[in-house]
Parts: sequence; C-alpha cells; structure tokens
Amino acid sequence: MWEPDHYLRFADHRTRPGLELAARIPDIEAKTIVDLGSGTGHLTALLAQRWPRAHLTGVDGAAAMVERARADHPSIEWVAADLSQWEPEGLLDVVYSNAALHWLDHHESLFTRIRSWLAPGGVLAVQMPDNWAAPTHQIPAQVLDDGSWPEPARLGLMRDRLAPPTDYARWLAPATVDLWRTTYYQPLSGHDAVWNWVTGSLLIPVIDALSPDARDRFAAEVQARYRRTYPADANGVTTMAFSRLFIVATID
Repeated sequence: MWEPDHYLRFADHRTRPGLELAARIPDIEAKTIVDLGSGTGHLTALLAQRWPRAHLTGVDGAAAMVERARADHPSIEWVAADLSQWEPEGLLDVVYSNAALHWLDHHESLFTRIRSWLAPGGVLAVQMPDNWAAPTHQIPAQVLDDGSWPEPARLGLMRDRLAPPTDYARWLAPATVDLWRTTYYQPLSGHDAVWNWVTGSLLIPVIDALSPDARDRFAAEVQARYRRTYPADANGVTTMAFSRLFIVATID
C-alpha cells in the first residue's frame, strides 16, 4: 500500500526533480494538462499555478494518494486509474509525469501511445529514476534472488525497465527531444535512512507480498547491508546517490 505520509517523509528530495522537470517545459499556452502518476498532487498543484486557466487532471493508480490529493487540492480533477490503461478524452497540451512511468512495462508502446495524446506543439515531460545499478536497488535484488522468499515478493521488486535514452527520442519522433540524466547526492537524516527511502516507493510491492515474519527477516538483512554500504557520518547523515533520466519532448 502506498502511504502518502511515508512517501513525503523525504518530500524535498522527491520534489526537487519534479520541479526541475517542470521548469524545462516551454512557456506554451496550455489548456489541457495531465499529470500521470500524480501521487499526493503537490506537483500537480504547482502546474496549476503556472497555468491557472488550464484544465488539469491528475491520474494515479494508488487510491490513498488520490484521496490525499483530492482533499488537499479540491479544485483539480483527480482520477484513480491504472496508468497503463487510462486514456484522455481529447488531445492534450501537456503530459507531465514525475517518477511514475518506470513502474510500467513495454516502454516503446507506452511512449508511442502517450505521444498520440498530444496536440501539435504539445509537450511531454517525463522524469524516471534510473538507479537500477546502484546499491539501493541491487541489495534488495540480491537478497531476494539468493534466498527462499515467496515468488510474489521476488517478482514484486521493480527491475530495470528503462530503455537507452536515444530509444525514447526515436519513439517520440517527430518531436524536438531534450534528454538528460542527473545524479543527486542526497543527504538523508535518521536511523536506517536508505531503508526508509526505499520502503516509501521501491519496496512497497515486495513488503506487501511478505508475511509479517518474512518482512522482519527481509528488513533485517537488507537494513544490515544498507548500513554497511551507506554509513552515516558523525552527524547521523547518510549520503545516497540517486540518478534520474529526464525527457522533454515538444511535438513538431
């Protein structure tokens, strides 16, 4: 289960890439905007401030996130739906998606389909975590693959779904595509900070698939490896490198 308060525990770090993505959207006269994977809606609300006359729709697959967004931002339309199945009713001027599409498979057909939603001159702005090779992801993968864990838990770990960056440009053609990758060196405070980060997103499906006893065993093993790999400094701060891929495509 996605828990809004847990996800927002590191809100500053999770929000910064979304702000940087939004800042790279050209100043177009947008009338229809969709936020795919809108979560708690805090970034959708910032889009509403930038385009106050546009009709905004936030779409998310987690009911708890949609409920939180609807309560905090009642003037925006919120939809609880599977992102892999949802379709807009008409053409859109902006499709924005921050840290969501990496959860979905079949990116060639996915990005081709999303491109078809955009009106001429429309913009697709996407940010996806690109951290599969980092210990944040490799440690739980190694624990799950080496142990006798239930198959649903092993399959629940989001494996690397991202394609080479140039593939996205090809799938979005004809479009003017801006691609870049940023690594953030994030100072995290608190005990087992990296574990608290990944259990707010990456490990949710894994933990949901485990019994209470298995959860405790899994947590103990992963936490121990995280502590060795990401030691806290004398002030209790853990620095975690986290890379993200950005795509901004303007339809020609």
